[in-house]
Amino acid sequence: MDNKKESIIQSAIDVFREKGVEKTKVSDIVKGAGIAQGTFYLYFSSKLSVMLSIAEVLTEEILTKINDNVQDDSPFPEKLEVAIDIVFDVTREYRDLFALTYAGLASTEYLKEWETIYEPYYEWLSKQLQKAQADGVVRESLHPQRTAEILIGLIEAAAEQSYMYGNDDEKVADLKKKEVLEFAGHALGL
Repeated sequence: MDNKKESIIQSAIDVFREKGVEKTKVSDIVKGAGIAQGTFYLYFSSKLSVMLSIAEVLTEEILTKINDNVQDDSPFPEKLEVAIDIVFDVTREYRDLFALTYAGLASTEYLKEWETIYEPYYEWLSKQLQKAQADGVVRESLHPQRTAEILIGLIEAAAEQSYMYGNDDEKVADLKKKEVLEFAGHALGL
């Protein structure tokens, strides 16, 4: 990513966190990025279009941590558990950004782009499911791509309940992680 675009995204994150999406103006973002307003429009069509890039940064953060922490030769249940832990950790760490991006994307035509941003994430889990299926670890009848999408939705929803609109109790979050893992295990036929 180019430095100006990165500066715009980081400034947008900072300003959105400080002022909220509704009160933020493009002029606030460019001021924080140290660029001219015209430069902003070379990269983004509006303040809300920056939300896609913020969502992309968050998704890349999850994937980077998964790739750094999930061992290729680990058994599938262990990979799944590590991935769940990572999603919960990233959601806790960036809860305000997740809330901002959801609010910003839900109020725009950009929501449909979410699937494109998530494609590498879905692809990673789909490949893990295909391998587990080939190894006879998960049920033969599951469809890896659709199951990956559903499973990621389940994991993220549980993490969001714990940190975005929950009581921020780590014991409750740990119980939800265990429940998601157990639920997924039953659904996958582990």
